[in-house]
Amino acid sequence: MQSRFRSDRQLTVRMTVTLFLLGLLYVAFVAALIVLLKSWVLVVVVAAGMLGAQYWFSDRIALFAMRGRVVEREEYPELHAVIDRLCAIADMPKPVVAVSELDMPNAFATGRNPDNAVVCVTTGLLRRLEPAELEGVLAHELSHVAHKDVAVITVASFLGVIAGLIVRFAFYSQLFGGGRRDQNTALVFAAVMGISATVYAISFLLIRALSRYRELAADRAAAHLTGRPSALASALTKVSGDIARIPTKDLRTAQAFNAFYFTPALGSEPGVANLFSTHPSLEQRLDQLGRISAELGEAATPGTKG
Repeated sequence: MQSRFRSDRQLTVRMTVTLFLLGLLYVAFVAALIVLLKSWVLVVVVAAGMLGAQYWFSDRIALFAMRGRVVEREEYPELHAVIDRLCAIADMPKPVVAVSELDMPNAFATGRNPDNAVVCVTTGLLRRLEPAELEGVLAHELSHVAHKDVAVITVASFLGVIAGLIVRFAFYSQLFGGGRRDQNTALVFAAVMGISATVYAISFLLIRALSRYRELAADRAAAHLTGRPSALASALTKVSGDIARIPTKDLRTAQAFNAFYFTPALGSEPGVANLFSTHPSLEQRLDQLGRISAELGEAATPGTKG
């Protein structure tokens, strides 16, 4: 079913190209592992099993990792009411609603399709945002579901996950068991580690390029759906500022899920992580929302430009 969120042809093209390139990389990766490990059954079964698990259980994995739980209308009536209203406006199925007991103000959407999606917000977000700001954030997350880029980023991230796991496995196997292996086995492990590291690096860059664009697309779609880009800009400014004040050590667990978040869990200190961020800069997002605000004839609020 087509929702009323603005379609984004460029986002669709980028998702298609990214999945195609990652698919080629995935086939090459599996082929290389089969040649090196000389067991195509083991490689194919493990790879297919992990891909299936990531696709079918990504929502549960994300909720478990971020200490989220499904909540009913009786527990959070206002949250459900906002999502009900937005889904009615957008003409889309209502996702499962969840809340995470984290003070970090954030939100994310996950799930394999609009009929099997979850939108989760943290208690830190609910406590900090005004109703209009919360509506803007939730519209942003629902647009990810409507555009189906949540499913794409879930599948796309799989290759990087498995490559990263193999790198770690090969590293620790070599570190703790290297003395018991012959030279040929050591060379195979080194080759597997090298190929996995290369695959991880390529998938890392492809996913981040797609992720940055999809965040701008979600901001645009949310701003047009609600007609209040200034409220979304205000939420972005508030949430980004509050996250920057949270100690980096408290953000480390959350950083693994940055590609899914409304805004990345990055500390206040600039560094290499910001260069490879899953999100565009706050300035880029505010500039875009400022332009949309001007187009819609909405009076700009503090924190927006234009």
